[in-house]
Amino acid sequence: MTLNLEAAFADHRQFLWGLCYRMTGSAADADDVVQDTFVRAMQHPPKRTHDPLRPWLVKVALNLSRDLLRKRKRRDYVGPWLPSPIETDRADGEPAPPSHEPTVDGVRTLEGRYDLLESVSFAFLLALERLTPIQRAVLLLRDVFDYSVKETADALDRSEAGVKTTHHRARGAMEAYHRSRQPQTRARRDAAGLALERFLERLAAHDVAGIEALLAEGVKTTTDGGGEFRSALRTIVGRDKVMRFYLSIVDTARNVAVRATQFNGSAGVFMEARTLLKDRLAPRMVLAVDLDAAGKIAHIYVVSATLKLTAVSHQAGN
Repeated sequence: MTLNLEAAFADHRQFLWGLCYRMTGSAADADDVVQDTFVRAMQHPPKRTHDPLRPWLVKVALNLSRDLLRKRKRRDYVGPWLPSPIETDRADGEPAPPSHEPTVDGVRTLEGRYDLLESVSFAFLLALERLTPIQRAVLLLRDVFDYSVKETADALDRSEAGVKTTHHRARGAMEAYHRSRQPQTRARRDAAGLALERFLERLAAHDVAGIEALLAEGVKTTTDGGGEFRSALRTIVGRDKVMRFYLSIVDTARNVAVRATQFNGSAGVFMEARTLLKDRLAPRMVLAVDLDAAGKIAHIYVVSATLKLTAVSHQAGN
């Protein structure tokens, strides 16, 4: 039986892309891993062609993703690392890359510890950075995609006992995130969008009291310019420091087109300068926010590194 790669690509690309994006936190890397997975299927197809193809594809994609993560850990990165943004502004709440890419997921999980939208959030993907590549793979398969212990063991060439041990350790490493996680409801996303809109308005007006009212006392901001553009070289913590940081740069953003949307389940905006900028200022960036339990802005994420914006439509608003 000959493997029909065209049909396989159509049937499995969405699922593999979503898995690889969560594994790597990078849309560009997910693109590469999925492409390489199908190249391997073409060059060295599975011997048992009558068996379901997805388990074989998942195994190859996970191996490639784990190799990529190990290499990434060995490289120096300038400043904080953030996941590459993907747009999730759809009525059903499902993540969706731009039109030239597949939707992020081909299935909806039913019993996972983390649902599909939460598992692409900035907070969740950053929490995954504390895990080893094998822990990350096990946690995603078990707690996001509802794989059984046996299915996970088969996908990773591990014993079932080893999967259980690794899963326990992965959950332990995620405990801090798990305790502080906020429900991913539409009401919270709408509230975050309103808070972000007000933050930008009051920032433009240099309204210090108004900005303070929107920010949590321990608010953080993390900016990822990848060493390409000017950005803070560490996460800034505290209301006063975060406010001063943004007030110091707001005047450079006077001639900027802004498009409001959702990135990774968070309220966000895409910004694009209408004029040429100097001093290593980024011409495009994504800004997204998370709220705390009290509805205050708890974290502001800014991604401007060019390679991090491959899954973002570069169509700004007014």
